[in-house]
Amino acid sequence: MLIVIVEVRVPEGAIESVKDAIATMEAESRKEPGCHTYAFSVDVNDATMVRITELWESRADLEGHFTMPHMAGFSAALGQLDIQSMDVKAYELGDAVPMPV
Repeated sequence: MLIVIVEVRVPEGAIESVKDAIATMEAESRKEPGCHTYAFSVDVNDATMVRITELWESRADLEGHFTMPHMAGFSAALGQLDIQSMDVKAYELGDAVPMPV
């Protein structure tokens, strides 16, 4: 399993202009083979920080994700933003361990 955390810094309010592209990206990515989680969030304390959290069954599934048509559409939408920084990290995971709440 792989978890991918993407942090994107954009100007305040900029994310509004790509909300439709984000909604499409989430919905289509979640249908892909090996995708367990694909979610965008805006930091509640910093409206310029957008995070994408992904959980993939395998590296092959993640690599397949990059070839999908909705990925190209989303990349084009991001190109409209004045992205100030982007940090992408992938982590290989062992078994998931349930945590008590």
